[in-house]
Order: sequence, then structure tokens, then C-alpha cells
Amino acid sequence: MKNTVTLVGFVGNNPEVRTTQSGASITNVSLATTNSFKDSEGNRQTETEWHRITCFNGIGKCVADHVAKGAMIMVTGRIHYTKWTDQNGIDRYGCEIIAEQVDFLAKAKEASQEEPKKRRAK
Repeated sequence: MKNTVTLVGFVGNNPEVRTTQSGASITNVSLATTNSFKDSEGNRQTETEWHRITCFNGIGKCVADHVAKGAMIMVTGRIHYTKWTDQNGIDRYGCEIIAEQVDFLAKAKEASQEEPKKRRAK
């Protein structure tokens, strides 16, 4: 069995970094991916999906140091679902991508250039 996802898109916020009580570093960013398709009338439509990306320790530090809102990145990781009960007793669900590799394709100011630079965080 395999749980692997690869996403390429634009970062929607500057990285948010926090540290757990045990000292682990966690970095979160949102990532927008856009799909184009033709509707039933033949008109081109686009649909944007937002993904929560979670990066731990070394990958997270590299993302925090080199990524800003508007950058284009490629994330390879796994899908992780969570379930919790809120303060009103209602079950809530969440989904995030746990990053195992992040490739930096273009900085925010370089996003419109034709030939993006590529770096990798593992």
C-alpha cells in the first residue's frame, strides 16, 4: 500500500513556525493548485484547491528560511486525516499533507519568469 501525493502550486501565506513541547519544529504553509477544464458548454473553467502543508524539523526550517507567499513549490508527501471533537461536542475533520520533500521552483518575485530555479529540501 502507498500514500503519496505530489502537488505543484503557489504558496498562499508566509510560513508559520511553531515548536512543540518536545522541541520539534513544525512549519505550516497553504498551497494553491489550479485545475483547468472545459464545462458542458465548452467554456474553459478553472478550479483552485487549497492544501495545508505541514513540514517537520529540517524540511520545515528550510521552508521557513526560503519560502514566502507567492512562491511556486513542489511538495511530495503523504495525506494525513485528523478527527477531533470541538468544544460544542461536534465531530470535526481535517486533512493535511505531511511533506517529505519540498522543491523550490520559483521565488515569489521570480514566479513569472520562464526558467524557474530549482532547489530541494529533504
